[in-house]
Amino acid sequence: MSLEELINKCKKGDRKAQERLYRQYADILFGICLKYSRNKSEAEDSLHDSFMTIFEKIGQYKSKGSFEGWIKRITVNTVLQKYRKEEYLKVVTENTEEEVEVETGYMDLDLQTLLGYIQELPNKYRLTFNLYVLDGYSHKEISTMLGTSPGTSKSNLARARMILKEKIESRKAKAIIGILIMALGKDPCNPHGVHNRKDMNIAEHKAK
Repeated sequence: MSLEELINKCKKGDRKAQERLYRQYADILFGICLKYSRNKSEAEDSLHDSFMTIFEKIGQYKSKGSFEGWIKRITVNTVLQKYRKEEYLKVVTENTEEEVEVETGYMDLDLQTLLGYIQELPNKYRLTFNLYVLDGYSHKEISTMLGTSPGTSKSNLARARMILKEKIESRKAKAIIGILIMALGKDPCNPHGVHNRKDMNIAEHKAK
């Protein structure tokens, strides 16, 4: 049975066709779920929800573009939707068909902040990061989509991660300084509370 025939039967609600489609794509989509989930149990739940959505919306698929790409996008959106509700995006690494390295600095970073940092990346870095880390495409696939080479894709991903890491570390440093100021009730860089020359003159006058 061709993929087109399989899809058409699924559109008609054929249970056997749905089971066959599930067996054909379950491993690929489960790999995507693992990249975004905190554990395998959550990934399994996300896989189930993704296929429910796929079978619900399969009538909308018009055979334009890759069917696999279409169901991958549905899977990514399904998984991310769960974390949008929690306002956190946690990423774990598992040994899938192609192992994806994820910087531990992304752990427990609130979703809106992380997405904000990603949006600030230059186009070539942002696109590569999203396609590889968020959508699960390989460097070979990305190089075809963006008209580059696998080596360039790897380089762009490394640069994107470096920029994000710097932003996250800077954010953490500012947070630590803020905590110190709150804890001490003073600016640790200015323990005497003298902020300008005028304040210094007033302080000296009072001392006299």
